[in-house]
Amino acid sequence: MRNTTVLICGGSIAGPTLAYWLHRHGFGPTVVERAPGLRPGGQAIDIRGTALEVVDRMGILDEARQAATHLAGMSFVDADGTEVMRSTEATLTGGVIDNPDVEIMRDDLTGLLYRQTKDTVEYVFDDTITALVEDDNGVTVTFEYTPARRFDLVIGADGLHSAVRALTFGPEKDFLTDLGTYLSVFSTPNFLGLEHWETFHRDGEKMVGYYTARQNSEARGMFGFRSEPVAYDRRDTRQQMQLVEDTFVDTGWETQRLLKAMWAAPDFYFDMMSQVKMDSWSNGRVSLVGDAGYAASPLSGQGTSLALVGAYVLAAELKAAGGDHQAGFAAYESKLRYFVEQNQGLVSAADGPPAPEVLAAAATSLTLD
Repeated sequence: MRNTTVLICGGSIAGPTLAYWLHRHGFGPTVVERAPGLRPGGQAIDIRGTALEVVDRMGILDEARQAATHLAGMSFVDADGTEVMRSTEATLTGGVIDNPDVEIMRDDLTGLLYRQTKDTVEYVFDDTITALVEDDNGVTVTFEYTPARRFDLVIGADGLHSAVRALTFGPEKDFLTDLGTYLSVFSTPNFLGLEHWETFHRDGEKMVGYYTARQNSEARGMFGFRSEPVAYDRRDTRQQMQLVEDTFVDTGWETQRLLKAMWAAPDFYFDMMSQVKMDSWSNGRVSLVGDAGYAASPLSGQGTSLALVGAYVLAAELKAAGGDHQAGFAAYESKLRYFVEQNQGLVSAADGPPAPEVLAAAATSLTLD
């Protein structure tokens, strides 16, 4: 086996999943994560189709089902809080309720993946990559804090704003497609007393959402709006909060309570909804997996599944190639490209989520070996 030492940048979903399978296949993975620990918070995410098989093969599907949101339905209300629509057949975040998919909070899934890998994978928290220098025998990696190290291969699993992609392929503006929508999600107490339920209020191009999590012990607040490109500092959380408040200050329903909760949230998230489209996900000894290489955006409902399946396929193809990175990376791209295109294609100019049968077809458009 060649090229056995692999540095993975990113410790959310794609990174730990890749590390698990690389270790299983005889490689020595190291995961570096910018955050000081596992990142808290995040929205409800979905494991669908082929991704369910990946999680099952990892031995954590039953635990994922136990931690699922178990949402029973959704409603839409007007500015006064009067219900105008109710469904117990589907939810906006998870789709059709009666199906084998698993909707789970993002940090619950990352916790499962970490516990499944922490004893066999080296994790380096509170650090990030600042430079990559490749030669014929490997890659010298410079970190922000820890001393430089040598690895055979480097994999960027560091999300939409990937540092690895920027260092290897160029600025993100060359690869990101802005979908014209912005999303904010944060934890909040379940002050509405909902039980396995989600409620939304739409006001023109703006939408406010609220849904329960972890057996109704807490909730998630959500603000989404369509807009022309908005200038903001991606590292300035307070500026982003102010942007959200200014956008929703006159919105009805429970919006003012949610804005107040937003300012107190320890895990505020805000970003534009974008897709990453690249002609190739690999360059030399460096490759990308998950959102870093082919983000579909939360609007697709398939970002998590793409990360899980992509990590599995990348590890499997490196194993099949005996660690030959050129052959392994090429096979990874060849096998996964159609799956990525089908799932990115779920996002269209039309409002609303894709039809259940269309989503199911995309989610199962790849068969694992």
